[in-house]
Amino acid sequence: MSLVDDARAVRENAHVPYSGFKVGAAIRAASGTVYKGCNVENVAYPEGTCAEAGAIAAMVAGGDLQIAEIAVIADSPKPVSPCGGCRQKLAEFGAPDTRVTLATMDGEEMSTTVGELLPGVFDKDYMSRV
Repeated sequence: MSLVDDARAVRENAHVPYSGFKVGAAIRAASGTVYKGCNVENVAYPEGTCAEAGAIAAMVAGGDLQIAEIAVIADSPKPVSPCGGCRQKLAEFGAPDTRVTLATMDGEEMSTTVGELLPGVFDKDYMSRV
């Protein structure tokens, strides 16, 4: 099973009673373990959780801290891109050259990297005087 297939499968578990927009994400950690997440909406917007954030939380809870690869999928007309907050979260655990596959339910895929998604990332170097 590919990482996109893992993201597609977990997408079905999304809790989206308000938008109806299901998103799935799957992360392969540096250890090789795959962690999955789906978006979870809440009536008290914006208290929901993005699929990417859920997969990252599962990865950290599983004891891994390095993303080797990630796939994100949604039923959208073009490959779905992570929101700004999730781009920053991906940059926290993935190197700039970490592969990101963005996909649609119709099979269209786009490959990019964490660095391409978030140029000018705010990283730990800014905290060097703290």
